Amino acid sequence: MLLGGWLGLAALGLAWGSPQQERGPLRDVGGVTHDHSEGFAYDHRAFLGAEEAKTFDQLTPEESQRRLGLLVGLIDADGNGGLTVEELGGWMERRHRRAQAEAVGRGRRRFDRDGDGAVSWHEYRHEAYGDPEEDFGGTQHPETYRRLLARDERRFRAADADGDGKAEGQELAAFLQPEDFEHMRPLVAMETLEDMDKDGDGFIQEDEYIAELYEGSPGAPEPPWVLGERSQFRGARDLDGDGRLGPDEVGHWLRPPSPGWARAEAQHLLHHADRDGDGVLTRAEVLGSWELFVGSRATTYGEDLGRPHDEL
Repeated sequence: MLLGGWLGLAALGLAWGSPQQERGPLRDVGGVTHDHSEGFAYDHRAFLGAEEAKTFDQLTPEESQRRLGLLVGLIDADGNGGLTVEELGGWMERRHRRAQAEAVGRGRRRFDRDGDGAVSWHEYRHEAYGDPEEDFGGTQHPETYRRLLARDERRFRAADADGDGKAEGQELAAFLQPEDFEHMRPLVAMETLEDMDKDGDGFIQEDEYIAELYEGSPGAPEPPWVLGERSQFRGARDLDGDGRLGPDEVGHWLRPPSPGWARAEAQHLLHHADRDGDGVLTRAEVLGSWELFVGSRATTYGEDLGRPHDEL
């Protein structure tokens, strides 16, 4: 029997927290506000994609820099040796579209048992959880399975826009990657609250937020990056200043990317890495700010570099 539940949304936006930090004030560049006191996690996800960014720790800083240098050549569409805002933005948009298409393709291959191009709730339920008549009584944690099944069905029904009991195209994408879709934001916020609200009061307290990131020894001082996350909670997440996150605040935190997110992020990267201020990033400037782009974490550069240029 396979455990259902596609996304660890409780840690969405948290799991990529990084102890690497840049001193400096909150900046708003191109409509995107980044507080680098919380590290470069957002930049890594935007530049590399979430799945690749999660594997950064597998590479040494030297290897990360070497592979970043190779990627510069792939991003440089006109081959003139410099990266423009348009080239950086186009790169990130293509990576995002490809990641979404690959996730939908994997889901369709796994769950579309009759090959009609759509995934029905019955197909998903049977493949993810086993016999439809099974009440999970023979499992070690039946209540957990029942809760996950109910949660998956709730998400499926929300994504199934026409209500025909099948998810295809954008419906399937909304089911598998709900954080990318505005109409799924209330559900994403609800799931996140359910996961992180340990005391059941309907809110995410600061300590519950931190508990998703860090489990220190009793009495031990928290490392600086955790203190930075506490500051981020108070200054950017807790909008009404009451010391906790309600559904609307969680929804704001997990809002889907805006239509112009890629260009705005490209402007932000250029703002920080363009040492000579000419509006173009050279390979040396990218490598000079390598922590902003990739940090000391790893990515599936080997896979990227093996793809034809037009796939990237």
